[in-house]
Amino acid sequence: MTTDRELHDHLIGRQGSRADLNTPVLVLDVDALDRNIAAMAALAAGHGVALRPHAKTHKSVDIARRQLAAGAVGVCCAKIGEAEALAGGGVTGILITSPVAAPAAVDRLAKLAATAQGLMAVVDHPGVAARIDAALAAAGARLDVIIDIDPGIARTGVASAEAAVALARAISDARNLAYRGVQYYCGSQQHIESYADRRAAIVERTAYLQEVIAALSAAGFAPGLVTGSGTGTHRIDLDLGVFTELQAGSYVFMDKQYLDCDIAGGGEVPFEVSLSVDARVVSANHSGLVTIDSGYKSLSTDGGVAVVQRGAPESAFFAFMGDEHAALIAPGIGNELQPGDPVSLTVPHCDPTVNLYDHYHVVAGDTLVDIWPVSARGAAR
Repeated sequence: MTTDRELHDHLIGRQGSRADLNTPVLVLDVDALDRNIAAMAALAAGHGVALRPHAKTHKSVDIARRQLAAGAVGVCCAKIGEAEALAGGGVTGILITSPVAAPAAVDRLAKLAATAQGLMAVVDHPGVAARIDAALAAAGARLDVIIDIDPGIARTGVASAEAAVALARAISDARNLAYRGVQYYCGSQQHIESYADRRAAIVERTAYLQEVIAALSAAGFAPGLVTGSGTGTHRIDLDLGVFTELQAGSYVFMDKQYLDCDIAGGGEVPFEVSLSVDARVVSANHSGLVTIDSGYKSLSTDGGVAVVQRGAPESAFFAFMGDEHAALIAPGIGNELQPGDPVSLTVPHCDPTVNLYDHYHVVAGDTLVDIWPVSARGAAR
């Protein structure tokens, strides 16, 4: 199989070389990326809040390094595999935000704790805390841990303030664990499109978080770290002032799901679209429809459909037509576009879309300037 590097290395630095990329291809506008990174870093710093961006979005050592250079205290990873990949690339301050519970994964966590600078992980069950403690003892390592609090979606996290206190006691009794604080991620609220509705939902959920913090504090376990939030709620969370650090991730790229939300409350979009999937027309035999080479294997399907960024009418309707193909539907589009014409798409949901690709094709303007690996692609265990 011909690799991305073999296909495209010769295009790096050639003016206008984006137009010569083999499609479908994941394209990253480095200037927009850097502006997004700088904007979130400045916003967090202005509120006296740390930033630990979620790397499950980009899965990239190169992007994580840019975030750290801009002032982030570390990054978040969803799985131990992501953390291994990023730590292997020299990324520090990693927080694993999903519980690590399987025996084999716990052993990997202990091994990583012995070498990765600033590693932390969440726990949500005393039995798992004991299992991790034993593995750390065998590895001769220690680990800072965060109590994961369920925000009401019953996915992960302790289910009550009483359970949080009991877990904090279990952690304090463990010889190789150090209690650092709590995690609270309101995932189901991130994409509420109305700012007012999203704010009301977060105010209600934050009141519960404050109850849990109060119970922990009364028991002698006041959390030094309160971590969470996301791209959809970061402005609200900063205003409420409970979090000590933000985990927002998708702001680096933006996708249709977040573009559909009034993130800042005034209708403006505070971050730029830096991520695209570039495709090409492969068939144009109908006046109202063209077929492009990007289907289910090129774009996520859980966040609606892609939208045209450039190369075709922005009003064109996108419809999946199978694994390899999709249609762009608009009056006269088959007369305007020809086979081989390029089209750029804004992705529906950036995280799973990125996971479909081996590399970012990094552009400045219309020139390919670098190719970065998706370092933790497929690291789901």
